[in-house]
Amino acid sequence: MSAGATAQATPTRPPEGGTVYGLTVEHRTDPLGVDAARPRFGWRMRADGRGRSQGAYEILVATSPGKLTSGRADVWTSGRVRSDRSVAVPYAGEPLKPSTRYHWTVTVWDTDDRKVGSGPVARFETGLMSTDGVTGWDGAQWIGMRGKAPNSPGAPMLRTEAPLTGRVREARLYVSALGVYDAYVSGHRVTVPQDDGTTLELLPPGWTNYDARVTYLTYDVTHLVAREPTVTLAAVLGNGWYNGRISEGSTYYSESGNALALKARLLIRYADGTTQSVVTRPDGSWKATDTGPWRADDIYDGETYDARLELPGWTSSGFDDSAWSDTERVPFETRYPRAQLLAYPAETARLMSRWDRRPRSVTVYTGVTGEGRGRIVVDPDRTVTDPHRAASAPVTIGAGDTAVFDLGQNMVGVPRYTLRGPAGAQVTFRFGEMLNDDSAGADGPEGSVYLANLRSAKATSTYVLKGDRDGETHQDSLTFYGFRYVSVTATSTVTITGLTGKVATSAIRETGTLTTNDPDTNRLVSNIRWGQRGNYLWVPTDCPQRDERLGWTGDTQVFAATGLYNADAGPFLAHFQNTVIDSQTIYGEDKDQFTGVAPGGRYNFPGGGSGWADCGVVLPWTLWQMTGDPAVIESSWPAMTRYLDWIRRQTGDSYAGQGSLTGDWLAPQKTSAQLMSDVYYGYSARLMAHMARAVGRPAEATAYERLFGDIRKAFIKKYLATDGGTVTVRSSLGDASPIEPGADPDEKTEDNSQSALLWVLKLGFYETEAQRRALVEALADNIGNGAAYKAAHPDSSRVKYAENTLSVGFLGVNVLAPVLTDEGRADLAYKLLHQDAMPSWLFSVRNGATTVWERWNSYSAEAGFGPVSMNSFNHYAYGAVMEWMYACMAGIARDPESPGFKHFVLRPYLDPTGRITHVTGSHVSPYGEIRSEWSVPDGGGRLSYEAVVPANSEATLYLPAVSADAVREGRTPLARADGVRFLGHSGGVASFRLPSGSYRLTSLLR
Repeated sequence: MSAGATAQATPTRPPEGGTVYGLTVEHRTDPLGVDAARPRFGWRMRADGRGRSQGAYEILVATSPGKLTSGRADVWTSGRVRSDRSVAVPYAGEPLKPSTRYHWTVTVWDTDDRKVGSGPVARFETGLMSTDGVTGWDGAQWIGMRGKAPNSPGAPMLRTEAPLTGRVREARLYVSALGVYDAYVSGHRVTVPQDDGTTLELLPPGWTNYDARVTYLTYDVTHLVAREPTVTLAAVLGNGWYNGRISEGSTYYSESGNALALKARLLIRYADGTTQSVVTRPDGSWKATDTGPWRADDIYDGETYDARLELPGWTSSGFDDSAWSDTERVPFETRYPRAQLLAYPAETARLMSRWDRRPRSVTVYTGVTGEGRGRIVVDPDRTVTDPHRAASAPVTIGAGDTAVFDLGQNMVGVPRYTLRGPAGAQVTFRFGEMLNDDSAGADGPEGSVYLANLRSAKATSTYVLKGDRDGETHQDSLTFYGFRYVSVTATSTVTITGLTGKVATSAIRETGTLTTNDPDTNRLVSNIRWGQRGNYLWVPTDCPQRDERLGWTGDTQVFAATGLYNADAGPFLAHFQNTVIDSQTIYGEDKDQFTGVAPGGRYNFPGGGSGWADCGVVLPWTLWQMTGDPAVIESSWPAMTRYLDWIRRQTGDSYAGQGSLTGDWLAPQKTSAQLMSDVYYGYSARLMAHMARAVGRPAEATAYERLFGDIRKAFIKKYLATDGGTVTVRSSLGDASPIEPGADPDEKTEDNSQSALLWVLKLGFYETEAQRRALVEALADNIGNGAAYKAAHPDSSRVKYAENTLSVGFLGVNVLAPVLTDEGRADLAYKLLHQDAMPSWLFSVRNGATTVWERWNSYSAEAGFGPVSMNSFNHYAYGAVMEWMYACMAGIARDPESPGFKHFVLRPYLDPTGRITHVTGSHVSPYGEIRSEWSVPDGGGRLSYEAVVPANSEATLYLPAVSADAVREGRTPLARADGVRFLGHSGGVASFRLPSGSYRLTSLLR
């Protein structure tokens, strides 16, 4: 990198192999910058054999590893605590000191009082442990370049030098920005540990509601400071989310621009016990300029970098900055006196080298031929179609030429490219998700990069060469892109000798795997996973490419369980919940309603927000269920109760929901938006009752159960019609979303819509079992969509779709397959999974998708591109089906009464279509890795099944079998295995209570 070499941070700990492992603090491994007053500890245990569970533990915390014994721990010892708890165990010692490293371990005994073992020495380090932006900052202030007008050309570059006064023992950098930053210490870009080495973060410190909270990050930079007589601290500031179009409509947005600012403290501790701080102050010790190579940057529009303006050595000691400007204080605290400055509590967005993408093909074209939009004229001599050659083949283009690189995967991140050419040559990189064809909606000649769905986002990386004969390499750092294809043009002849798509994500540790013998299903799984990687970037976004990229709360709550199966995203989503609460008091109606978007105010719709606003309740419940930690319930409780109370004030004793402007977003079959609001009101009330009991609020639990009952009665009275002996859900009572773009204005809401039937069944909004059976039959008829159904419903939108197709939108997609399975129709769930006609999950796979689309009909070769006003090709909401794939296909399901998989359910549902005959699934739960694998060989009469139940947890297993004794471990019936408890055999399924351990089973199916 031209601004300075990349620093090498301390690598992560080697993999652990002991019986007690996986030690975490605040759900993170060896975290820096912990601000929690009572941090939560967690660990896992391994055990040979079966049925070994934790009976007691002892946690030791000390100031050095050598003091981690029961008699010497000088910070805290829990004593021997009789408990099976190993998740989110709170610290209970004396108050922790700021900016201090602590070491800890835990010893575990089993239920027979035998010592299981002790964990490895782990560590955590406190942050500044303050929120006021003053305490612990040693006088550091928000500073920016003096006289720098917001939005004027050139990114601010700030630097200072300070002599060191002794032998450095350790150094920590605490840094934040109003905007985003690249930080340098003594000539090296600051990095973070990742995998077996280090990596760069992208766009720290992320995005918050700046008028409520700003986050700072902590770095161990000892290795950068200790080897120099003088330390240099430097940073480049970008606009990020603070000063760009993405913040329009936000309370912190200024049309004339917000001044970018840096706040930093470099804390140096010397071997003799003395300390030194280098802080941001407008006292002449810091210098700034905007004449460097970063000429422009914007989240939507991209980055412009002029290599001719590079200032070699500016991040190192001895650089002559005498001609630079002074800095000045940026009065952020004056503008927002209530804003807090807090340690970032989760995983940052990082560049993950293991997912780098190299070109699969390169096409060079010289012009356009044909009528209309035409098609590109390809130069075959410079076009490379072999993927192995394309990954590294140099490509030369001149003025008038265009090179199109296909990276083979829709991804999110930044480009890294190497070029050769004359000084002053300008190279322009445009990023898109699709190529144009000759179908409807294309925005250019066939073969060119499709850009229309970016809307007003320019999404362009512009580089001006300095003319280095050996080539020059650049990697954007002040923006990000969503893309598969890269279109490159130049003003002069240049050679592109390398191009890599650098993948950025906050989902840095994946905890789930799922594979089958069916390639289409595996492609769908991959698409869902890539969608999560791309859209979990500081906040869970809706799309990464166009002029939006917002934290839509409806998308978040629908996908959260899938996201937590796939990745260790608990801290990430808990941090987002804090942002949702901040947004409630800034943008929410009456400061009580949760919002449709968080953070920021762009597109935050007033009025009805059901399904989106309910994220403020659904997300804490999902986090608690998946992680086993109820802390998010406690911290969210006041905000959640205000929200439910607010709805009650709006609708009173009608027990109706608040309304919904979005409804069942982008559903092919329209449902009353008010009905969707009413069911979500009931859903939130039911979750509140469940959560209230979990955190010791029995009176409130009773009140919410009563509220749910009242909502249910009102719903049944309004929507359930039983005339003529039939049962009808009157989902036509009211209009669908009034704001959905691209919707057919003549399409009306319909009774017995898929989403309405699904939610009625999920919530039990019926009175008798006969009604339930009738509702299930109505749902099956709707999905089956056969000739008889179409004849009986000639005005339904279903008439134009194939048999066995889904017709749900954002608020139905995550309940579709689970409800069908719960109601005994897993056969229909599998038929929908395998369907590739529109609308279906595999329709996108059949049409070349490598991520999940926003619309079921985002593109097809026959119909062309979907409505351009709302057409993202990387939008994870419909990927929420993967929760069902883990829980029912692989058979790893949580037990709502035992959050965090302390007890869980192993229940694989076999594919009655016979298409999937082998599934392997795993999920790293808070107690360890759960595994579930099944296969049905040719003939289908025998099931092979393997499972792993982690130590200190247990499972209930349900396997299809002709009898109880047909389930065997080797030759022994499982019911007779040590520690296994037979529960029964009913409906062709045998059930067992399994202690921890590994299992290899067979079952006769007929």
